[in-house]
Amino acid sequence: MRPSIIVLIIAILVGSVIISTGFVFNEKETIVNEESNSYEKLLNYKNELENINKYNLEILYDLENKLKNPNIENLETINEEISVLKRVIDDNKRELENIVQKLSELKDNEN
Repeated sequence: MRPSIIVLIIAILVGSVIISTGFVFNEKETIVNEESNSYEKLLNYKNELENINKYNLEILYDLENKLKNPNIENLETINEEISVLKRVIDDNKRELENIVQKLSELKDNEN
């Protein structure tokens, strides 16, 4: 079960990076009609990141609850998983902050 959690965490991290990179490089168009489309894309992306963050937090809470259980044999492995998951969550939070800022800028430019 532990390797599958690590693989899941790595997949989430890689997916987040790929989505972030792809979105940033695709935002170079400056056509007025595309700006509203960019706003909608950013909004959808923000919602997806929030869902990913929520899921990551659920995994984190689950791992932390396992630490509280006295029958755990591999505390070091769980602590490593928690550490990786916390980094993923922090990365997602920073990305969400960037997206919210971009959304705010796009909305201000529309007005």
